[in-house]
Amino acid sequence: MSDLELRPAAEATPGLTQWQRVANTLSAPSKTFEDIKRGNKSWWMPLLVVSLFAYMLFAAITLKVGWAQVAQNTVHQNSKTEENMEQWTPERKATTLKFMKYSMEGSFAASPLFVMGVLALGSLGLWGTINFGFGGRATYGSIFAVWMYAALPGILKSLLGALVLFAGAAPESFNLNNFAPTSIGAFLNPTDTNAALYKLASALDFTTIWSLVLLGMGTGIVAGVKRSSGYAAVFGWWAILVLIGVGWAAAFG
Repeated sequence: MSDLELRPAAEATPGLTQWQRVANTLSAPSKTFEDIKRGNKSWWMPLLVVSLFAYMLFAAITLKVGWAQVAQNTVHQNSKTEENMEQWTPERKATTLKFMKYSMEGSFAASPLFVMGVLALGSLGLWGTINFGFGGRATYGSIFAVWMYAALPGILKSLLGALVLFAGAAPESFNLNNFAPTSIGAFLNPTDTNAALYKLASALDFTTIWSLVLLGMGTGIVAGVKRSSGYAAVFGWWAILVLIGVGWAAAFG
């Protein structure tokens, strides 16, 4: 009997490439997450793909709207902020708008770093929840890799946002918080809608829900628990964060 026949099937089966994992995440996600569970935790490819589409949107905003206009729109779309700024001196208002312009532009330009930071922190909370709350056996690295791949539906939102701008959307109506028609909030006027309701409507985003479903599925798979446990952990945290955001908007929006 040959050595190949004696070799375990798991060892004889080659792991997926990162491109295969990216493609499978959007078409057959369980294949990607099973591959991560086998120990193939490399995550730089989905980060590269997400960053590429994010910079496509960044270019569209820069060319078609301008970050000074983005800052002005942000103020106008928050009636309380706009009302307060009307009481300021022209110099103070100009300085604040300039600071907002550079901070928004800089934050968007550094978005890959922010994504890594947020996912690193979120993965820690999810790792603890699935292991200690649901009896899972996931490693932190596998949860982080799952989340990186689960973030891939975000490329659709970036692409739609860029297409809307290049199609000729009015710069004065651009909303950085709802730049693509993927959420209920994108079809509401932020100045005419209750702040808490607008926050909730914005959270009901198609690409976000898609990512959460992928994250719940992948978490369950790499942790070796039922998928329902993965969904409960992921959507539980999401619901808590949404409620906090809605509550904050109701109190200070």
